Amino acid sequence: MELSQLEVFLAVAQERRFSRAAEKLFRTQSAVSQSIRKLEQELGEPLFDRSSREGVLTDAGRVLQEYAEKLLNLRSNAQEALVELREMHRGKLLIAANEFTSLYLLPVLGEFRRLHPMIKISVERSFGSRIPDEVLRHTVELGVLSYDPQDPQLRSVVVYLDELAFVVPPRHPLAKAQQVSIQQLGAESFVAHMVPSPYREKVIQAFKRHKTPLHMDVELPTLQAIKNFVAMGNGVALVPEISVENELARGELVRIPVRELHLQRKLRLVYRKKASLSHAARAFLAVAEAVAMEQKGRYRFERDH
Repeated sequence: MELSQLEVFLAVAQERRFSRAAEKLFRTQSAVSQSIRKLEQELGEPLFDRSSREGVLTDAGRVLQEYAEKLLNLRSNAQEALVELREMHRGKLLIAANEFTSLYLLPVLGEFRRLHPMIKISVERSFGSRIPDEVLRHTVELGVLSYDPQDPQLRSVVVYLDELAFVVPPRHPLAKAQQVSIQQLGAESFVAHMVPSPYREKVIQAFKRHKTPLHMDVELPTLQAIKNFVAMGNGVALVPEISVENELARGELVRIPVRELHLQRKLRLVYRKKASLSHAARAFLAVAEAVAMEQKGRYRFERDH
């Protein structure tokens, strides 16, 4: 099995037609078909369902697709590492984060760019549940998570402590309160994030324990939309504190402590435990540690044991 065969296989799997894969690879359709047949003979398994006019993968094809992506990503990583070495540490760093965890990255990225302007950084948006797998499959080198992945193949560093914040618009009746209880929130209209998360479930369970109704009348797709909607006077919200720091400072939102709700979460940088990190990734971890020492407060750099 050769990498060139896997490239042809992945092209057919992605394009779902042999003809489109041939165009993409600048090869003839017969050459693509022949390469797939040879690969199937070597593996002893059909990779595509020939009864379908489209390139539908068999079970064997789906298994091979996962490993083929890993192998080709590894080759790409090897090529980039060699170029980085030849060009005096010019390189590229891929990081996976979601809308919330990417907020932690901003000050670290700013300092990293100041120190290493020749290194290109790409932060790819992903669901938190998928990030550990993306790191293990070599799709990205670093990931930012709001939970411990509990995977023996991953190493994590706690870099930030965040807390769930209850926020209201400035003219809300509760805006001048020093503290509220969950029971006081039973009549409020909450603007919620439509993506399920462990912390959403913890909030729901907390309201149930205190026999208080939780009215999530509006669900929006982004934290920015939630903040704007609440600031306009449309309900209240529970959001990560890091996401509303600027709005609180400008007086566009008001944070009120909830006596029974103290939900803190640790943000972590994760990477493959047995990986030889690129120069760029090692430099990024060093910058994250330096930022923690300078900023202090909620910033930290605590490696797992």
